Amino acid sequence: MTVTHLAAHHHISVRSLHRLYDDQQETVAASIRRRRLERCRADLADRRMAAYPIAVLASRWGFPVPAEFSRAFRTAYGISPRAFRHRTASNDAPRTAPPAK
Repeated sequence: MTVTHLAAHHHISVRSLHRLYDDQQETVAASIRRRRLERCRADLADRRMAAYPIAVLASRWGFPVPAEFSRAFRTAYGISPRAFRHRTASNDAPRTAPPAK
């Protein structure tokens, strides 16, 4: 989704869309990018998506260049997509009971 696509979808001009964001802390493009990153983050944390390569998930949400996605993700979340996926997979791992004494 781009600013142009979003404006067209809502049948308004790009300029009108930008005006709607005048009092916001982020631009229209930044908002779109943030939401796309949030979707990628959710997919990376989802066990059902574990079989899919990170590049496929990123491309699914509009990041066709893996290096650009990795930089954007690290900037937004302070961790690489691979490390994030590994950390969430480790946190989801079933806990074993301590050995009986």
